[in-house]
Amino acid sequence: MQPDLYYYLQQRADLLHFVRMNPQWYRELTRDPSRIYDIEKEAKYFYGKTVPQRIEKLSSQMQMVSMIIQMAGAMKD
Repeated sequence: MQPDLYYYLQQRADLLHFVRMNPQWYRELTRDPSRIYDIEKEAKYFYGKTVPQRIEKLSSQMQMVSMIIQMAGAMKD
């Protein structure tokens, strides 16, 4: 792996962790360092940081809050 690429990974702890969890990316980066952008996309999906994943997470949290409010209202009665 090229030293500047490894330095970039060290600066981005999330990407370094992702590469360590998925060692096939070491091979990919050694062969083609420009694939770093592909790793960034894959890491976003892996960590749940894509827009659809965030919306789904927010939706489930809203459902949980709604259920808690309903349960609290039922206990008052």
